[in-house]
Amino acid sequence: MSLLPTATISDIARHNGQTVTLAGWVAHKTEKGKLVFIRLRDGSGVIQCVVFRKNVSEETFTAAQRLTLESSCRITGAVRADERAPGGFELDVGGIDIIQISPEYPIQPKEHGVEFLMENRHLWVRSSKQHALLRIRAEIIAAAQEWLNAQGFVRFDTPILTPCAAEGTTNLFATPYFDLGTAYLGQTGQLYVEAGMMSFGKVYCFGPTFRAEKSKTRRHLTEFWMIEPEVAFARHDDNLALQEQFVSAIVQRVLERRADDLATLERDTKPLERCMPPFPRITYDEALRLIAERYTEVEGCAPLEWGEDLGAPHETLIASMFDRPVFVERFPSAIKAFYMEPDPDRPEVALCADLLAPEGYGEIIGGSQRIHDAALLERRIREYGLNLEDYQWYIDLRRYGSVPHSGFGMGIERATAWIAGTHHIRETIPFPRMLYRMYP
Repeated sequence: MSLLPTATISDIARHNGQTVTLAGWVAHKTEKGKLVFIRLRDGSGVIQCVVFRKNVSEETFTAAQRLTLESSCRITGAVRADERAPGGFELDVGGIDIIQISPEYPIQPKEHGVEFLMENRHLWVRSSKQHALLRIRAEIIAAAQEWLNAQGFVRFDTPILTPCAAEGTTNLFATPYFDLGTAYLGQTGQLYVEAGMMSFGKVYCFGPTFRAEKSKTRRHLTEFWMIEPEVAFARHDDNLALQEQFVSAIVQRVLERRADDLATLERDTKPLERCMPPFPRITYDEALRLIAERYTEVEGCAPLEWGEDLGAPHETLIASMFDRPVFVERFPSAIKAFYMEPDPDRPEVALCADLLAPEGYGEIIGGSQRIHDAALLERRIREYGLNLEDYQWYIDLRRYGSVPHSGFGMGIERATAWIAGTHHIRETIPFPRMLYRMYP
C-alpha cells in the first residue's frame, strides 16, 4: 500500500465534501471526553482533524489517544468547511494509520532560551514561525531567479573553492588543496560571473559564500547565500535601476504569495507595500552630513570622518529618513573592492552603491560598475597588495573585447530578515553558521 497522501492541506479547499487521506505530523492535540482534536501539519499547511468516538472504531479512537506531539501518521476523513477552523476547513476523521509515536518532544509550547533552540535547530525549524520564515526565504529565492530568468539572464554557476581573494585577504577560510597549495572558500562569485557576462551578456550566479570575520552582530553569518547578477554594457545608473526593479519585484511577489506566512510572523506589511521604484539616492558625502546633523537619534551612532565606512548605527539612521530602501552611492575608492570603477569626474570615489533596507535592517545589496580598462585594473591590484599573477585570467577579460559592465550581490538572509521582519539573521537560514555556532 502506498503511503503517499491523496491530498495536501494547502489545496484542501478543492476537496470540500470529499474523503481524503492526509499524511503529516501532530502539531497539537486536545482531548475532551468523546472528542479528540488533532492539529495536523504536512509541510504545506495545518488543519484541525476531529475524532468523534461514536463515528469511528474503537481502534481508531485509541490511535487518536496514543498520538503525541510530532508523531507521524496518515489520517483519513471527510473535508468539511468551517469558518471557525484555521484555514476554513476541518477533517471529520474516519481512520488513523500511525507511522511512529514520538517520545516526549524537546520543544514544548513554553518559553525556551535561544541557545536551547539553536542547539535543537533541526527540530526548531518545524515550529510555525520558523516554518513561515523559511517559506518566505524560499519564495525570495524563487522570485529572484525567476525574475532574472524572465529578463533574459542566464544562470552561470561559479566555484566555491578559489585560488585567490575577491574582496580582501583578511577574512578568508583557507584549506589545503592537494599539491597545488592553498584554496579558499569563495567570498563571492562575482569575478567568475564576469567571465560569464562576457559570454552571455546578462548572467547571475547563486550559491553559498563565506566570510571569516569574527563578527557577532545580528546582521552577520560566516556562511550565507548570495545572488549576483552581472550585465554587459551597463553603467552605474543602469545598475541602480536594475536593483530597484529587482528588489521591488521580489517584495511584491512575497506580499502576494506569502501573505499567510507574513501574518504568522505578525509582520506589518505597510512598509513593504511602499517598496516601489524609484528608490531615493544619496551620496556618501551627503550621508556623512546627515549623520553629523542627526547622529544623536540612534544609539551608538557617531559622526564619521571622510574615508570611514558606515557602520550598522549609521545605516539605521540613514534608512530611517526614507520610506523605502535607499541607495548610498559613490563611496571612497579606498574602502571598497579593487575592481570598482572610479568616478571619472572624481577618481577618489567609486561608481558603487549600497542599498539600505528600511526599519534598521541595513545593507541588503552591494554593487558597482566594474573597472573595464586592463591597465587600470592591474594598477589597482598592485595598490591593494595582491599577487598580480593570481588575477591574470581576470585581467584577460579586459584584454579581449572589454566593455563597461556592472553588477551587484544581494544577500538572501539579510533580504529575508527585512522582508519577514525578524530581528536576527540566524533565523533566516536553516542551519546558521556563526562565530560560536557550528552545531547542528
